[in-house]
Amino acid sequence: MQVTQITLKNFRAFQDVEMRDIPRFAVLVGANGTGKSTLFQVFGFLRDAMTTNVTTALAKLGGSRGINEVRSRGSKGDIEIELKFRPEPTGRLVTYKLCIGEQNGRPIVSREVLKYRRGNRGQPWHYLDFTNGRGTAVTNEVEEVDDESQLDREEQVLKSPDLLAIKGLAQFERFPAVVALGDLIERWHISDFHISRARPEQEAGYAEHLSREGENLSLVIEYLHNRHQAVFDKILEKLKSRVPGISKVESKQTEEGRILLKFQDGAFEDPFLARYVSDGTIKMLAYLTLLYDPEPHPLLCVEEPENQLYPSLLLELSEEFRSYSQRGGQVIVSSHSPDFLNGVELDEVFWLQKVDGYTRIQRARDDEQIAAYMAEGDKMGYLWKQGFFEGADPQ
Repeated sequence: MQVTQITLKNFRAFQDVEMRDIPRFAVLVGANGTGKSTLFQVFGFLRDAMTTNVTTALAKLGGSRGINEVRSRGSKGDIEIELKFRPEPTGRLVTYKLCIGEQNGRPIVSREVLKYRRGNRGQPWHYLDFTNGRGTAVTNEVEEVDDESQLDREEQVLKSPDLLAIKGLAQFERFPAVVALGDLIERWHISDFHISRARPEQEAGYAEHLSREGENLSLVIEYLHNRHQAVFDKILEKLKSRVPGISKVESKQTEEGRILLKFQDGAFEDPFLARYVSDGTIKMLAYLTLLYDPEPHPLLCVEEPENQLYPSLLLELSEEFRSYSQRGGQVIVSSHSPDFLNGVELDEVFWLQKVDGYTRIQRARDDEQIAAYMAEGDKMGYLWKQGFFEGADPQ
């Protein structure tokens, strides 16, 4: 599953912006306040709306002001989010469009469309089309029909106009295109790792994947050790090569049923607890745990992975993000680090710039000067630090 294009209208700093031809590994650069975090908020909003409703998802972003806080300043139209993605195995382009408006002062899904083009010509077929909580969805397999007239459309009425139609319909196999989109949204991961959340002892439990804030790190380490020994050994090997002295990592359960994360330093006989190791050690372990997950997320978003890490570690980390994307999980990363960017290729970089108060997204490869320097062997991070990205001050 790969998101290839994002179009946003009236979503905070993105009054009208399009991000095209998104690769499997994409890196965002830009000065503070240009909208890098806002782009990740779009993905978080969709996931929250999928699990709850639009009203709750907007409240998480805008507090009591809801839609009025999220809508671009000076704009009165609907908030519009459009994703284009390619689900496997067909690889054909699918478009999902969500429009959010107001009715009697409350947010509603004014339009929700899922459409799918079968060939290179003609209009795409609509597999889901809802307006204000009412609409239709296709129930037969799209590969079984040759003409749009053969599609079986079933009328549906949602119990509330602030619910996404894909939320309910994705639970039923008879809506295959909706299931593919629902699976993408439910399984993508927006990392907001907090070292302070990963240090404390955790209640005994079970976790296969690192959580958004990383508080279950010790549980995931235990799972990998017990169920995926080869993956665990690789993570430990990588950690040992980057953190001098670390020879062993393990999770132990106390008599009170709590899980401790312990580190062994070769210079000391006794292991020490996570609360005594450096921030960089904890964060590197978390990233390795995330990036070597046996089941990669279909979309992984990470903000500024360079924080708390030595610059010398960032080049290899950027390569590991790319490797993760090649294993099946698309990756979007924001960064302020020239060292991280030095490991990034020309086609992978987008830069965000404020123009008249709103964000514009540009592609590094579309800048002739940047493309020429990269072709001659220059590194992306050096070019950014020297000011070749207009409006994207690295300081």
